[in-house]
Amino acid sequence: MTLLDRSATERRVPDGHLALPVPGGFVPVHRRGLLVGGVTALGILVLALLALCLGDYPLSLPEVTAALFSDQGFASRIVVEWRLPRIVAAIVFGAALGASGALFQTLTRNPLGSPDVIGFSTGAYTGAILVITLAGGSVITVSIGALAGGLMTALVVYMLAWRNGVQGFRLIIVGIAVTAILSSLNTYLLLRAQTEVAMTASIWGAGSLSLVGWDDVGVAIGPLAVLLVLTLLVSGPLRQLELGDDAARAHGVRTERTRLLVMVVGVALIAIVTAVSGPIAFIALAAPQIARRLTSGAGIPIGTSAMVAAFLLLAADAIAQHVVPGSVPVGIVTVVIGGVYLVTLLVHEARKQL
Repeated sequence: MTLLDRSATERRVPDGHLALPVPGGFVPVHRRGLLVGGVTALGILVLALLALCLGDYPLSLPEVTAALFSDQGFASRIVVEWRLPRIVAAIVFGAALGASGALFQTLTRNPLGSPDVIGFSTGAYTGAILVITLAGGSVITVSIGALAGGLMTALVVYMLAWRNGVQGFRLIIVGIAVTAILSSLNTYLLLRAQTEVAMTASIWGAGSLSLVGWDDVGVAIGPLAVLLVLTLLVSGPLRQLELGDDAARAHGVRTERTRLLVMVVGVALIAIVTAVSGPIAFIALAAPQIARRLTSGAGIPIGTSAMVAAFLLLAADAIAQHVVPGSVPVGIVTVVIGGVYLVTLLVHEARKQL
C-alpha cells in the first residue's frame, strides 16, 4: 500500500475504528470492541484452565498441561475424555446462543427479543420431547426433532406476527403467547409419557452439559460452525435493516427475505444447542446486552456477543459443578442468574419510560 493509498484509507475509517487489512482492501474494526474481545478471550482461557483443574480429582496446572499434550494415564482420561468435551461444549454452545440472541435482538430492535422469550427455545424443546416420547431417539434424531420444532415455531410466530411485514414488538408479543401454549403442551406430553421416559426428558429439559461427550460435540460443532459463518454473512444486511426498511431497500436489501433468513439462522443455532444439551435459558438474552454495554456501540456487536455468551455459559457451568452443593444442571444456574438480570432489565426499561 502506497503512502497515498494509506492516507485515503485512513480518511474512510470511522472514528474509533482500526483499518484491518484484508485481500482486496480493508475492514474497519471497532477499537473498543477489539479490546473487549481480547479481554473476553483471555477470560475464557483462564476459566477453561481452571475448569480443567477442578473436580473430584483435582489437578495442578502443570499436570493438566502434561495430560493435554502427552499420555499421562488416568490424568489424561480425566482431562481429555471427561472434562475437556464439557468445556468445549460450553464455549461453542455459548457462542451459538449469544449469536442467536444478537440476531433476534437486532432484528426486533428490542432487548427482550431473545429466542428464549419469543418461544423458539421452547419450540425446539417441544420437538425434542416429541421425538423422545414417541420414538426414543439418539442424539441425531433428537437434534432433528429439536431443529424441526424450532423452525416450525418460528414459522408459526412469523405468520401470526405478519401484517404487511413483521415488526419487532408484535413478534415478541406473539412469541410470548406461543411460548405459553408450547409450555402447556410440553407439560401434557411429559404427563402422558411413561415414567422412565418422562424422567429422562425432564432431566434433559433442565439444560445440562454433564452428559456431553466428544460424540455429541462432534455432531453439533460442524453445523454450528456453518451457522456461525452464515451469521457473519447476514450481519451486513441486518445492519442495514437497523436503519429502517426504506433505507435498507434503498441500499438494495430485500427486507422480508433478510428477516426470514435471519430467523432461520437464529432458530437453527439455538435448536442445535437445545437438542444436545437441553434448553439453556437467558444466555441468549443477557449476553448481547452485556456486549453492547461493554463496547459502548450503537448496535449489538454479534461477534462480541458470542464471546461474552461463551464466557457466561462456561462460568455458569463451573458454578453448577463446583459452587452449588451437589452439582446441578447449568440450566438451573442460568435461570437464577438470568431471572435477576431480567428483573433488572425490566426495571431499567420502565424507568426510561417514566
